[in-house]
Amino acid sequence: MRTTSIVTGVAGFIGSNLAEALLLRGDRVIGIDHFNDYYDPRLKRRNVEGLLTNEHFQLLEVDLRAIDWAPLLAEADVVYHQAAQAGVRASWGSGFQDYTDRNITATQLLLEAAKQAPNLKRLVYASTSSIYGDAETFPTSELVSPKPVSPYGITKLAAEQLGRLYCNNFGVPFVALRYFTVYGPRQRPDMAFHKFFKAAIAREPIPIYGDGQQTRDFTYVSDAVAANLAAAAAPEAIGEIFNIGGGSRVVLTEVLDVMDAIVDYPIARNHQDRAIGDARHTSADVTKAQQILGYQPAVSLQAGLEREWEWIQTLYAS
Repeated sequence: MRTTSIVTGVAGFIGSNLAEALLLRGDRVIGIDHFNDYYDPRLKRRNVEGLLTNEHFQLLEVDLRAIDWAPLLAEADVVYHQAAQAGVRASWGSGFQDYTDRNITATQLLLEAAKQAPNLKRLVYASTSSIYGDAETFPTSELVSPKPVSPYGITKLAAEQLGRLYCNNFGVPFVALRYFTVYGPRQRPDMAFHKFFKAAIAREPIPIYGDGQQTRDFTYVSDAVAANLAAAAAPEAIGEIFNIGGGSRVVLTEVLDVMDAIVDYPIARNHQDRAIGDARHTSADVTKAQQILGYQPAVSLQAGLEREWEWIQTLYAS
């Protein structure tokens, strides 16, 4: 019998790549997306164009807070909850309510409905390394105490903790994946690599917040997708939280040197003040994911950036 999977945020970066992989392996996929204007909805429409041609894909355009979950969850084997209000810098000030509504309230409504879904085998939640903030140790394991440094990180941690509560008290088969800086084709336009490559095409300087010595653990999108598939299948994953990283910690200036080589000319850099809410360093200890999920990042930073550059050119190159 064909597996039925629900993907929230299906028109987004990771959601669309995940739905594509699920259809490729033979799942029936119910995709949900609100197509809000956090970034250009036309990019989101483009992300789902290929999905819409598949007879086993159904798209629901609706706000997660307005869904009648009961009939959907009655059909579902797995829910991949990728939808969120993303972005660290936009989470300050008046925009914060969007983060509480879309990250906390929407997740709580889904979890509440999942209590009454006896056939649901897994609910995989897309969490984030932003919950660690300025971590005390590197690489950072799941045992390190979360200390978010942005309102965005606070809301994602709150939703993650709600999932744990519903798992412990009601048996909702919840799993959380803490993504570390995912990149690749369909990356959001507010994310660094997308902005950098777009600027390179226009021969414009790219904004560098701070001194450029900050480090990140970059994760290629197909590795994040593989982690989701594994989290939905491993029996021991229920109730657990996993770091999902790319396998190496890289200094931003070194990444920019790689990008210069890929585009074949130096990209001008415009240094600005450090952004409030950005962690200085991130580095994932993925030992737990390796042991329980069999997770192993397969795409190198060089190869992943080359693939993203190819995609970016289809968007912006004349």
